Amino acid sequence: MTQQNTLEHWLAQERDIVATLNAGPGPGVATRDQIAHLNGLQQMQAMLRGELPYAAIAKTLDFLIVEVGEGLAVFQGTPRAEHLNPMGTVHGGWFATLLDSALGCAVHTRMEPGRGYTTAELGINLVKAITPKVQRVRAEGRVIHSGRQLATAEARLVGPDGTLYAHATTTCLVFDLPAQSKA
Repeated sequence: MTQQNTLEHWLAQERDIVATLNAGPGPGVATRDQIAHLNGLQQMQAMLRGELPYAAIAKTLDFLIVEVGEGLAVFQGTPRAEHLNPMGTVHGGWFATLLDSALGCAVHTRMEPGRGYTTAELGINLVKAITPKVQRVRAEGRVIHSGRQLATAEARLVGPDGTLYAHATTTCLVFDLPAQSKA
């Protein structure tokens, strides 16, 4: 697929997903009752179908989830003028947030009902600047290991032409979620 074809595919997929997400509950936090019976992959799939709220940070920083699978999460982001640092390139914090989302959600797809995780370590390598000329990038996160207490994942931030802009790894602590109180 050529760079232009890839970009057109990404943009078409984005339009469909945005329409689905806009028809759903919008940004927010799912309630414990909404997700208690679902594993992490089912939760992520329900969010992508517009049945559960998506993270508000995605709206704030103009990125969205575009694909999930077992041990996989892909986010697509639109670099905007609001994301630029004083040197005219995209701020490293935007890279980090997009990569952290892909990493964490990839790990999330491996959680059983009643299990959760939190990031213990996040390592990011920025290898090429993103300028305003780059229309879209994708953060593709994949689980390397998912155990009872730890999970690790890796992600790559790429453009439609295959250019690598950054790569990252994470280590997450995995734990049982506290029981829901009967208030």
